[in-house]
Amino acid sequence: MTVSTPGAASTAAPLPTPLAELIDITKTFGAVVANDSISLTVLPGEVHALLGENGAGKSTLTRILYGLSQPDSGEIRIDGTTTRIDSPADAMASGIGMVTQEFSLVDTMTVTENLMLAGVGFGRVSRAEARGRVLAAAERVGVTLNPDAIVETLSVGERQRVEIVKALFHDCRVLILDEPTAVLVPQDVELLFESIERLTADGMGVIFISHKLHEVTRIADRVSILRRGTIVASRLASGLAPRDIAALMVGSTALAVEESPALATSIGLELDESAVPDAAPAASAPLPFEEPALELRGISLRTAGSTVLDDITLRVGRGEIVGIAGVSGNGQTELVSVLCGTLPATGGTVSVAGTGITGLDPAGRIRAGFGRLTEDRRGSVIPALTVTQNLVLEDLDGFRKGPFLDRRAIRDHVAALIERFDIRAQPGDPIRSLSGGNMQKVLLARAISRNPRALVASQPTRGLDIGACDYVYSQLRALRDDGAGVLLISEDLDELLGLCDRIAVIFSGRIIGELPTAEATHESLGLLMTGQQDAA
Repeated sequence: MTVSTPGAASTAAPLPTPLAELIDITKTFGAVVANDSISLTVLPGEVHALLGENGAGKSTLTRILYGLSQPDSGEIRIDGTTTRIDSPADAMASGIGMVTQEFSLVDTMTVTENLMLAGVGFGRVSRAEARGRVLAAAERVGVTLNPDAIVETLSVGERQRVEIVKALFHDCRVLILDEPTAVLVPQDVELLFESIERLTADGMGVIFISHKLHEVTRIADRVSILRRGTIVASRLASGLAPRDIAALMVGSTALAVEESPALATSIGLELDESAVPDAAPAASAPLPFEEPALELRGISLRTAGSTVLDDITLRVGRGEIVGIAGVSGNGQTELVSVLCGTLPATGGTVSVAGTGITGLDPAGRIRAGFGRLTEDRRGSVIPALTVTQNLVLEDLDGFRKGPFLDRRAIRDHVAALIERFDIRAQPGDPIRSLSGGNMQKVLLARAISRNPRALVASQPTRGLDIGACDYVYSQLRALRDDGAGVLLISEDLDELLGLCDRIAVIFSGRIIGELPTAEATHESLGLLMTGQQDAA
């Protein structure tokens, strides 16, 4: 869609009445100003990308539009009329729908039953009529959907399409898509974009939130940048490059991504290869007589009669980063739990630098040189304890002086880690008060300061802003360059392609393929992630 901008020639066509307007929206949480007098419009037939670093205020603003939170001040207009939206029901009645990366479907019900549950009131319900509405909404989106399919049998991409169709049940005219591609394989991303283009061609307005800037430049008509609760820039997307958007997001005109190819890849920047420092040579697979940093042999796990992990065998060489790609729910979480010693495997062995750790508890594995950075960062700390206490929690024996703790040694150790890992907090601050990025730095510091021989990092940058992502990448590369082996488990293909030497793909609890990163593409990995082994 083409829109006129302030200062354009007077012959430009006037803008249509916005489908939705947020005017001077302010929202505070205690002393924190999440939204500071923000104004935003959504026009018919446009994709309006809303971007910003973690904590910039994007989620708060869209939650206000969808009725999940109330503004302290400001006004919402729908089709030019001031409208009070106190709940999602009010939002849906006003033609506003929302789809997040966390789906709200009942797995044991059919597609039609899920949509009936979300789209009907009290009284008798016609299943045949609801089924017909499902098919009609699917046709509007331009997708094929089986209304009688049980949700738990659907792929992640299919479930997302159900969520979009569910929004259309309420005559949705403004659709909020919050990180919609985070859980999709590349092929499903293209299908999503085709659906968005079909809906906007029919007059719908879309608010698109993503940290993948190449996707933004591919699909958006307008881009608005949030920083510290205010809109600092609003531009037509035409002619904007990912580098321009990244600079607006972080407030810098000279984003130093040339020194971070992994960051550049993850947000969709194209680098001038002549300006990029030579990368460290990729590690080759360990020779038969060389003990790898981390080795998994025949790891299996059965729970409640189901096979969750099926004969996983994988080697991570010293000085190598090996990635595991896969759609969420294919055994990644369970694999990390088995490696960390919090979930016993049914079969198989794990070794670190040639030493078996299969029978060790988590503390024993850490002492054997195994480091861990799990996806649940808030579950990896004790919220009521301080930064200091969480930093030394796993190594208290190293600070004992007889029967007592050497508090001076602890203070010196923590001060050094805070400086080395650029943790923006004081030693005595409660860990729960830290941002996601700084909490992840604490966990990195705790894991890396012990000089592990092998580290498993699961979804290490999920929910982090550009700067925090770059920091995590630099630490993983430094660990690799020091000779450790890193197993990186991520649902972000750009992240894996930017960091790893080799990438394996997990599907239904099995490793079904492995590719050197130099030979891997989004398409080949995407096919493997859907179970098509011929792609390897």
